[in-house]
Amino acid sequence: MLKEGVILSERYEIIARIGAGGMADVYKAQDHKLNRLVAVKVMKAEFREDTGFVQRFQKEAQAAAKLSHPNVVNVYDVGEDRGLYYIVMELVEGITLKNYIQKKGKLSVKEATSIAIQVSLGLEAAHNRGIIHRDVKPQNIMISTDGKVKLSDFGIAKAMNSNTITANVMGSVHYSSPEQVRGGISDAKSDIYSLGITMYEMVTGRVPFDGDSTVSIAIKHLQEEMVSPSRY
Repeated sequence: MLKEGVILSERYEIIARIGAGGMADVYKAQDHKLNRLVAVKVMKAEFREDTGFVQRFQKEAQAAAKLSHPNVVNVYDVGEDRGLYYIVMELVEGITLKNYIQKKGKLSVKEATSIAIQVSLGLEAAHNRGIIHRDVKPQNIMISTDGKVKLSDFGIAKAMNSNTITANVMGSVHYSSPEQVRGGISDAKSDIYSLGITMYEMVTGRVPFDGDSTVSIAIKHLQEEMVSPSRY
């Protein structure tokens, strides 16, 4: 973990850690060149020696940098300093949709629809550029203090024209599409499915499929019908 005051590339001064994901920690930082606050995602130490992982991290930045949209957390810069690989992003002050749902229990249809429309607009912008998010879930949706909704963390996004077939189930299993569960090719429809699961959780306060293990949940995506949200 980086300490307060560390400066990356003689430009980005670390203020505090504000989050952590599977492959990186996220810090609030001051951009001294443009005199603004930013979020800096720094790759965790255990992945820095993995050349393939470093390339994946950099591809994330390249994919996300293609996007500039009000409903997407924008990427400003990517770099490396003393073996630290980082991505500089727009800093969004607010709360994740996951925390918001937990706080409220469940959302009204009107509010859930408003949030879903904004996420859809961000996804549309990504899909129009050939980018699939692959990890749409409430944890990756930010609601800013002024009420704007932004889709964040294109952490495993890849361009559609890469023709990549993954042997692993990507994304979080509660929100994974059937094709992701099978380890096949994910496309725009995969993101739409995951958004549908997110909408279900917004209006019911729960995910449609749950279980004791990732495997049991994955199987439910393939074999079971969802209980109608109206039941809750």
